[in-house]
Amino acid sequence: MADEPFGLDETTPTTGGPFGEPVPRREDSRLLRGRGRYIANVRYDGQLAVAFVRSPVAHARIVSADVSAARQAPGVFDVATGADPDFAGLALVAESALRTHVNTPQPVLATGKVRYQGEAVAAVVAATPAAAADAAELVEVTYDELRVHVDAVAAAADPSEPVHDIAPDNLIVTRTFDAGDADGAIDGSHLVLERRYRTNRHGATPMEGRGAVALWNREGTKLTLHATSQVPYLHRSGMAKVLGLADGAVRMVVGDVGGGFGIKGALYPEDVVVSQLARRLGRPVGWVETRSEHMATALHARDHHYSVRAGFEADGTLVAVDAVLHANVGAYSSPPWTAGIEPLMAGGLLTGPYKLTHYRCEVLGVATNTTPTGPYRGVARPATVFVMERLLDDAAAELGMDPLDVRRRNLVAPDDLPYTAPTRLVHDSRTYLDCLEQAVELVDYDGFRSAQQAARATGDGRLTGIGFACYNELTGLGQKASAGPRLPFRTGHESAEVRVDPSGAITAAMGVTSQGQGLETTMAQVVAAELGVGVEQVTVEMGDTDRISFGMGAFASRQGVIGSGAATLAARAVLAKTLVIAAHLLEAEPDWLSIDDGFIHTQDAPAVGVTLGEVAHVAYFEPHRLPPGVEPGLEAMRFYDPMTGTFAAGAQAAVVAVDLDTGEVDLARMVCVEDTGRVINPMIVEGQMHGAIAQGIGGALYEHFVYDADGQLHSGTFMDYLAITADRMPSIELGHIADPAHNLNQIRGVGEGGTLGPYAAIANAVCDALAPLGITIDELPLSPARIHAAIAAARTQP
Repeated sequence: MADEPFGLDETTPTTGGPFGEPVPRREDSRLLRGRGRYIANVRYDGQLAVAFVRSPVAHARIVSADVSAARQAPGVFDVATGADPDFAGLALVAESALRTHVNTPQPVLATGKVRYQGEAVAAVVAATPAAAADAAELVEVTYDELRVHVDAVAAAADPSEPVHDIAPDNLIVTRTFDAGDADGAIDGSHLVLERRYRTNRHGATPMEGRGAVALWNREGTKLTLHATSQVPYLHRSGMAKVLGLADGAVRMVVGDVGGGFGIKGALYPEDVVVSQLARRLGRPVGWVETRSEHMATALHARDHHYSVRAGFEADGTLVAVDAVLHANVGAYSSPPWTAGIEPLMAGGLLTGPYKLTHYRCEVLGVATNTTPTGPYRGVARPATVFVMERLLDDAAAELGMDPLDVRRRNLVAPDDLPYTAPTRLVHDSRTYLDCLEQAVELVDYDGFRSAQQAARATGDGRLTGIGFACYNELTGLGQKASAGPRLPFRTGHESAEVRVDPSGAITAAMGVTSQGQGLETTMAQVVAAELGVGVEQVTVEMGDTDRISFGMGAFASRQGVIGSGAATLAARAVLAKTLVIAAHLLEAEPDWLSIDDGFIHTQDAPAVGVTLGEVAHVAYFEPHRLPPGVEPGLEAMRFYDPMTGTFAAGAQAAVVAVDLDTGEVDLARMVCVEDTGRVINPMIVEGQMHGAIAQGIGGALYEHFVYDADGQLHSGTFMDYLAITADRMPSIELGHIADPAHNLNQIRGVGEGGTLGPYAAIANAVCDALAPLGITIDELPLSPARIHAAIAAARTQP
């Protein structure tokens, strides 16, 4: 900074000390002992409980709502509906300056009509959750049912009785990405492929569901809301706007969170209702969702329909892609990310790590009478990787080529950098090919092919297959890279405040928040490395909007990239001031000093010096001993914005065996190689990769929210929705590449990457296994029923 009085270095990455070491996660000590503070653990004296009355139908006008019996039920304090004056007009609005985006206000309690099964139409407040739930069953709502839209393609083709009158075509957001001459290039191609792909609707289903506890001060002028938010500062602003308050009149507090994965990055109607009820009653009010509520009303994701034409040269070179995406965005455009988050991400990143000149992708965000969709780990890219990687395998089969050779020919290579994609994103990764080749080596591709041929000769009722997927993840988005969706905010910066108190204890307050990623540990490692102290000497505080003025939170694999950058700059500013004060006390120059384990000394006299605590004591209590012009105190707050994002490269390989009698897929091996740049904590990075891969496997093989034609959710419990579990996990083999990125700490985000490849790698492996039967499957999940039906159909062919 130009006005930095201590010559702060803003370009050199953090090194040394605990940076890069597998430091055990400090948060585990309390979490494994049952001492975490989750939303269900927040309890105030006199706290009341909320239960929501939810619509049993997917699309209907609300004729009447009779709450009289509920009001008389034992323990009930209040009942609210959308017609209540305190709730009428309260709505969530997702804002975007994109011309084609339709703002679809979502009443916090439905008014006029309901648009999906599970939408809240009333709220009951009682002394206990059980009393509130019992009374909620007494609310009688009369509905006049309307036509239901469930399938995105059908809803766009025939939008009569639309979900929203302001979107008569059922399109909430549209955009066409267009570069080169897709039609002309495809027409002139050696091979033209036309394919349709569909990915299954599913969701994050974290161990801890959503919840909120609201408390107002006695004057009713300030709200404290405990929530499970990934983005508390954005939620603070959203809540303040809905309730007509200043941002400073809302305090968001986020404790331990049992997983978010994106769905806790949205502002929900329940948050507003709980807060408004607490204000009206003058009592703390809390709500923790049931699992069935979560399945029906927390954001869904991934429901994509692609129609694709692609052209290839005879040598496997990808010439052009022309795609149409119908993304089922559900009943509302959800704040703050809008309904554009999946379709726009898909259109912008469909080409992945591959070179392409001619590209067109029309994306349609289609409103339906299903649960709204939003961010979920990997946002759209698991689907886009599935599409591109299936295309490449199909092209290889048509051209008689090895699928690996098609990828090698088309991946962005080091000599291509800087490479500008047809959507104008600039690639900075030079390791796409390196990731692929390492995955090929780890999985022993040649050895597998030999074993596969031998196994096919035995005819034991199982066919084996191998599949690959290459992908890239745009991580640590700076303000330039986050401009595309035209939201009323940019997500590029992050903040950190580092303070040394008079005793020498160090506190780092962070704008990022943890959803279980180990940030208390990694951010402490960064600060400790900068200050020359042990990691145990640094306390990390996150999740309280009154503690630090602003932060953006947890999403888009940004915490390691941007959060660590802010922590580095803040700690570096504190260290610079510390050395100036210490030099004055030691009658030396700052450049002569070193700090080891909190002891500051000259390099030629390591036994003579002052401790960090002694410097802090002078800074706070003995200002007369400070150098001229140096202010008291020993703390600094800094923001960091890398301006652009950085691409993280990855490749995965899957080995499967398909049972021909049952259609069941046995996922035998999963190999993943990622370029993470420099690593703060390798143990935590590997844990993130394992978790991401697990969620990708779940989406590929098992998880599916199924609606019938009436908009009824048929897989709304874990009896019907098959989430990934530990016993279904294969052996996961990881490889690493660490090519430094172009940001302060040279880090590439890793939180989402592992999720991107399993859909494609497993699907390609299944199709490879079934190739002798002429079977290709282009719809997820790869369930036994779907595969068995394909095998049965193939066996009936002459």
